[in-house]
Amino acid sequence: MDIAEVLTLADELIFAKTGKHLDYVQEAILRGTLQDTTYTQIAQEVYSSPSHVRNVGAQLWKKLSKELKKDITKTNFRAVLEKGIVYNYQSTIVENITGENVTVNKNLNVCREKVRSPKTPQNPQPTAKQPRIDLGDAPEISTFFDRTSELSTLKQWIVENRTRLITILGLSGSGKSAIALQLIQHIEYEFDCIIWRSLRDAPSLQTLQTDLIQFCRGGAPVPAPEERAIAAPEERATTGGLPLQYLRSHRCLIILDDVQTIFSSQQLAGNYKQGYENYGTFFKQIAESCHNSCIVLISWEKPREIAALESHPKNCQTLQLNGLGEPAREIFTEKGLLESENWSKLIDIYRGNPLWLNTVAAAIQDLFSGNVSDFLSYDSLVLGDLEYILHQHFQRLSDSEKQVMSWLANQIKAVEISKKPALLELSPSEFLKAVESLRRRLLIEKVQKGDRTLFQLQPAIAEYIKTNIK
Repeated sequence: MDIAEVLTLADELIFAKTGKHLDYVQEAILRGTLQDTTYTQIAQEVYSSPSHVRNVGAQLWKKLSKELKKDITKTNFRAVLEKGIVYNYQSTIVENITGENVTVNKNLNVCREKVRSPKTPQNPQPTAKQPRIDLGDAPEISTFFDRTSELSTLKQWIVENRTRLITILGLSGSGKSAIALQLIQHIEYEFDCIIWRSLRDAPSLQTLQTDLIQFCRGGAPVPAPEERAIAAPEERATTGGLPLQYLRSHRCLIILDDVQTIFSSQQLAGNYKQGYENYGTFFKQIAESCHNSCIVLISWEKPREIAALESHPKNCQTLQLNGLGEPAREIFTEKGLLESENWSKLIDIYRGNPLWLNTVAAAIQDLFSGNVSDFLSYDSLVLGDLEYILHQHFQRLSDSEKQVMSWLANQIKAVEISKKPALLELSPSEFLKAVESLRRRLLIEKVQKGDRTLFQLQPAIAEYIKTNIK
């Protein structure tokens, strides 16, 4: 029986009992045991401490002992295999601990008399470990809209592909935080701990990492720098200060909201504020280092290093969250708007952005008694309170971006950018950099017509520019 077969069997037994597969550390323990390596050597392989690996091993042997009805330890595991508790058979089916038949391996089976446990309920519930969760910084969301496709994509990246760094990108009010909260409900049992932190107050990287480490340690104080300096090498392995041991020995889901607040205003998108450049290194190392965890960034604009990292899908992925389609009608129903035949026009004009539609719907109800046609009869868009929301985006732009936005706002239809407009006081390089930056901020739409790529502004954004920028 080779190592792969043993790992397959152990994984099936653990999954049948707990509903969870072997994790990174458990696999390393089994593999190391069959190769006669010590816990210290295994700990070095997974960049963890020997004490943590020893504790995980003790729990693993206890689970296997229960399922195989035999006292199993690291010392006797190989001997137990050799004495026939596990046999090589051609059968493909074994009876798991719930009494159900499950496929293990085409050449591997388990002696039923050894595996069957006492009587159990017909449909027992999985006894998955409850993860530790801290959503203290998460916003309170009262309404969730149908984001089935986007949720499916995120779940695949995290659960199946084990993507390490994910960015959820979208304009303010598009529902980025809402979909992240929905996601947690679907995948929480895949993780040992889940923590949500907002960067709205722009904490230093050291402050953030101290907070994250303390949570991962179960609230235990973080060792002082002088204590970490004399720790074992595996204890000092870091990603910009956050020890890799915590991301490897525990499967952690870390959600960082409001990431745009650590970027500079009046500069091109994704440039870090002075003193926050180490965040870029942190994100890069999270994506490129080997570990078992996932960090999700929620932002208005994409960090500059993300584009290069996305060339390796396991390392990094970005979900651009666009507006709602038909589910946006729930907003108009709740607000009591009339003339449902005109609702699709509103969805298109405001690109299905939930916050924008809520703001506009409230104005239609207040000013036009819910009559959508009266609102649409105005020659120009009525922005109302939406102006303040758009102002938050516009005030972050560089001068070159503002010039490009003003030019696009005055175009009747989508335009090409193969040549720099003569009226703009920008060099060709400055022009293209500004367009690229605005794309990272999702403030410019790309339209494909045949083999031609065109660009335009959303109607609400164009109206804001024409109204507020002279």
